[in-house]
Amino acid sequence: MERFKNLYLSVNHKYMENNYCVIMAGGLGSRFWPFSRNDKPKQFLDFFGTGRSLIQMTYDRFRAIVPAANILIVSNVIYKELILEQLPEIKPEQVLLEPARRNTAPCIAYAIQRIKAITDKANIIVAPSDHLITKEAEFLETIKTGLDFVDKNDSLLTLGIKPSRPETGYGYIQVDEGSTNPRKVKTFTEKPNAELAQIFFETGEFFWNSGIFLWNLQAIDNAFRTYLPDVAAKFNEGKNYYNTDKEQDYINEMYPSCPNISIDYGIMEKAERVHVLCADFGWSDLGTWGSLYDQSAKDEKNNVTLKCEAIFYESEDNIVALPSGKLAVIHDLNGYIVAESDNVLLVCKKSDEQRIRQFVNDSNVKYNGKYS
Repeated sequence: MERFKNLYLSVNHKYMENNYCVIMAGGLGSRFWPFSRNDKPKQFLDFFGTGRSLIQMTYDRFRAIVPAANILIVSNVIYKELILEQLPEIKPEQVLLEPARRNTAPCIAYAIQRIKAITDKANIIVAPSDHLITKEAEFLETIKTGLDFVDKNDSLLTLGIKPSRPETGYGYIQVDEGSTNPRKVKTFTEKPNAELAQIFFETGEFFWNSGIFLWNLQAIDNAFRTYLPDVAAKFNEGKNYYNTDKEQDYINEMYPSCPNISIDYGIMEKAERVHVLCADFGWSDLGTWGSLYDQSAKDEKNNVTLKCEAIFYESEDNIVALPSGKLAVIHDLNGYIVAESDNVLLVCKKSDEQRIRQFVNDSNVKYNGKYS
């Protein structure tokens, strides 16, 4: 938090009063198995040995521009105590608890209703809890620009990242021609194949979809009513319960009947007034071992060692992550993930890391969830 102190002090506090941040922290992070487990998924882990987990780093980042009382964490009910342990600065009522996982649209709809119960004017940032940002000053300047835009425009805004490679693991946003920024969104495209990703990269018209959104309260509330009316109606029925002691009972009863739908598919891809603020602030969606490998320091043979010690012989392009105090001796491995946590050891080709979810599912079936 100390590194943000000067930035925080430079922000006009009256300007900050209407800023809210919703941090989505309910994911399982199964592609980071075996480090990421059901009882402690990746957002609660310190991957880089900084002493701060991903969710703590996310909180620190937004605390520089959003009052502490205006930060809401939306997560699964089983992570309540873990969140309060890692973020002792927030109050229990700032943790919105989902009784079931229903993707990002219901998650955001819930947070919007809570904010509506507090104020009728708000500029809102919605962000995942597990992203890595390496250029934090540039990131905060981008967020401030975005907040100024949505304060004056009833448009839905997302942050687009200038691609550094033809990545197949990210969604893409195509922008309209023009030099203004934010720019009007032309199309959204889910994760493309390698050939299409290369075309996207070369045209210069496509940006990575960061999954970070900004909008004002009225704009997103109207968007839910227009494009996801059934979801909006479900949450609106409980409007008298939000921010009261009856809120959780209502959510527990209603939430499981919500559709499993993302905000991208449910609203962003359908809405007419959608803009993207194109930026470059060292963003990475830490969704896979491969993305962690890309962001980590490497030796002369492009091997990455996290937490443990390792000696490599005739080995290149590996990532090795074991508990602290353990030594790995790696011989004749090229392009592998070697990861151990608690009672699971994973040895997997980096090129096959998309199969890790299958490995988790298969182990759950064979061993009744013992290793999940």
